[in-house]
Amino acid sequence: MTILKQIYVHNGRKFESLTIRNYTETDVKGLISLQRECFPPPFPQDLLWSEEQLESHIQTFPEGALCALVNGRIVGSMTALIVHFEPESPDHTWAQATDNGFIKNHDLCGNTLYVVDISVSPHYRKFGIGKWLMNTMYELTVDKRLERLLGGGRIPFYHKYSHEISAVQYVEDVIEGKKKDPVLSFLLHCGRSPIRVVSNYLDDKESVNFGVLMEWKNPFYKKASCSSQQPV
Repeated sequence: MTILKQIYVHNGRKFESLTIRNYTETDVKGLISLQRECFPPPFPQDLLWSEEQLESHIQTFPEGALCALVNGRIVGSMTALIVHFEPESPDHTWAQATDNGFIKNHDLCGNTLYVVDISVSPHYRKFGIGKWLMNTMYELTVDKRLERLLGGGRIPFYHKYSHEISAVQYVEDVIEGKKKDPVLSFLLHCGRSPIRVVSNYLDDKESVNFGVLMEWKNPFYKKASCSSQQPV
């Protein structure tokens, strides 16, 4: 499944053309620049994509490597792989789920599309680009006949309240509208549902190392064997 989507998004004044497509080797420098723009310190800079990781994404699962462009500039990206997820044993770290960001553990016989990351330039975050990227991954989940899309969301505002309440209570407060969190609120708006708070998910001081596992269940899912699950 090669992805190429061309739509219009509103920038507050006018509509601009947005392209969502699979990223390739020629996009690597632009993707690295985007990451630096999206995740400045105190986010650990060693967690930003390297050329080797991006090339591994392209070689291992090119369908799950997406970028978004406005006027030819990369302003967003999203990466995923297929894993086998057991709801009865949900705890894991980002590094375990993503092979430290190299995704060489991609499993064609898995049941879950796992989100490795999503990034949108701060200058383009009012355009709805993140939602378009997420919707495209939902479409990929359906196309691959997978049970769910899953990923661990950051909670970057939690450090402001960590001395007062637990991470679980913080998530509940965001859901109830008592607090706002830029990542958790965004994922909720995209239709993702929290299923578990995981400690030591990621080296992330802003989130106090917590992550929130959030899923989207494929409404068209029917359990099938691996051979029938993937198109020939």
